[in-house]
Amino acid sequence: MEIYLAKTQGFCAGVSFAVDIVEKTLEKYGAPLYVYHEIVHNTCVVESFKKRGAVFVEHITDIPEGERIILSAHGVPPSVIRKAAEKHLKVIDATCPLVTKVHNEAVKFSELNYQIILIGHKGHQELIGTAGYVNPDLLHIVEKEEDIENLNIDLKAQVAYITQTTLSVDDTTAMIEKLKNKFPNLIAPPRSDLCYATQNRQDAVKDLATVCDVIIVCGSPNSSNSNRLRETGEKSGIPSYIIDNVDQLDMSILKGKKKIGISSGASVPRIIVEKLVERIQKEFSNTDVHNFDNPEKNIVFALPEI
Repeated sequence: MEIYLAKTQGFCAGVSFAVDIVEKTLEKYGAPLYVYHEIVHNTCVVESFKKRGAVFVEHITDIPEGERIILSAHGVPPSVIRKAAEKHLKVIDATCPLVTKVHNEAVKFSELNYQIILIGHKGHQELIGTAGYVNPDLLHIVEKEEDIENLNIDLKAQVAYITQTTLSVDDTTAMIEKLKNKFPNLIAPPRSDLCYATQNRQDAVKDLATVCDVIIVCGSPNSSNSNRLRETGEKSGIPSYIIDNVDQLDMSILKGKKKIGISSGASVPRIIVEKLVERIQKEFSNTDVHNFDNPEKNIVFALPEI
């Protein structure tokens, strides 16, 4: 048995940024500490912070006046920030800087009065946050290629697009091409909105698919980027599974397999991958593990003052 670890493991810089903010805020001010929405979409991370006194809420009204609140890595719409100000909450923003970039594009395109197409998953916290920065009279949300056919936009209008950062790279590329065919003068963001971690992790899964019999993705069920990794493995023709923790692994899926690929979402602690490797090694003796150099190891976002 051989295990191949995807070259991207552990937190991406945006998740490290958000997690470190919660860590340092708890150290400095203690509990309770309120967090708007899950700080990142990972069960292990959220449960760990709950045990230390973090209180995760979905509504600003659930927070006592004057308390301290951290905004999640996915970002929030301006309406949430206004409500926090009305309750005199002390706000610490843990929005991933790459998501903030998309918010800034939404504002700029709105000010230019462009019709704005937002590509993303309806109901996802990041999409909800980004949509709040777009003039509602200019907003058009598309989730799949079929939605593009139903867009009711004057073909003479100036049209721009922005995207959720954690989408499938291949699917999003296909959707953008379809938009360009419909709107030849389509205006793109200065740089792709898909974050480097999303691109790197999906590329790493494609690499695993060239050598492995099966791919296991460590990630929580509500994690967009983790689910896209499983889909990437499946689309590459390799049976792919997602598990939230090591106990969820059904060892029967490894029967008859010789080469196991292991990947993980951008919000998954490295320890989960390490425990998964240990469990497989315990089940199969003489298991070799192949590691690769992580291209993201030197990427860091500076923390705000806490």
